[in-house]
Amino acid sequence: MSTQYSQKTKWVNKGERQRQWLVFDATGKTLGRLSSEIAKILRGKHTPLFTPNIDMGDGVIVVNAEKIVVTGDKENKKEYRHHTGHMGGLRRIPYSVMMERHPERIIEKAVWGMLPHNKLGRQQIKRLKVFAGKEHHLEAQQPVTMNI
Repeated sequence: MSTQYSQKTKWVNKGERQRQWLVFDATGKTLGRLSSEIAKILRGKHTPLFTPNIDMGDGVIVVNAEKIVVTGDKENKKEYRHHTGHMGGLRRIPYSVMMERHPERIIEKAVWGMLPHNKLGRQQIKRLKVFAGKEHHLEAQQPVTMNI
């Protein structure tokens, strides 16, 4: 009597997955390494039921964003650019100025660069909540603390 094994890929529908919220502390963490882990969780690649065309990821809360570190000389050379749309409207903000004014945007921009730039990526980035301090207002989501 022979046993037949099924090797079919399980495709998950939207409603079959329960979302979980995870809290990351950015104190002393490297920007790129933390951002890649966050992007992986937002996409849902950390679960065995990953489906590339469905938003299956979990929510992520990042605290202490002002304590993130970058390696090498990026603190002096890294800059954030955007264009206003007018002639000569290129705006360059150095990393140090961005860290003073909006440290949470540093992590948001790094994670957004690692997500797909389409409707699916825009849905996934909405579940990223970054806070400059150690306090957050998302206790109702019952977040689980994670360590990297």
